[in-house]
Amino acid sequence: QVQLVESGGGLVQSGGSLRLSCAGSGFTFGDYYMSWYRQAAGKERELVAGIASASFLDKTNYADSVKGRFIISRDDHKNTASLQMNSLKPEDTAMYYCKASRLSTIYWGEGTLVTVSS
Repeated sequence: QVQLVESGGGLVQSGGSLRLSCAGSGFTFGDYYMSWYRQAAGKERELVAGIASASFLDKTNYADSVKGRFIISRDDHKNTASLQMNSLKPEDTAMYYCKASRLSTIYWGEGTLVTVSS
């Protein structure tokens, strides 16, 4: 059974940091492109950051709004992907989702809530 389980969300003050983790199971984690998306209330889900598999040298990609503040990483031995979020802003408040994708196969986690107070 495929599972993606996010953790690490919570309430933090503006300027603070959080580290989100995504644990995958039931699929060959290392073969998948891992990404983090977020969805704020009343808005569409948007890509935050992505990281390619080792076959593609773990190439990373970031939304302009988080460049220089967020860092995505992966540990294929532990089947985890992480998102280090620094200098958080109230506009980063959203539900954050982990996504695993490879060709036409896509898996989503249930999400973890991040709330940044001003």
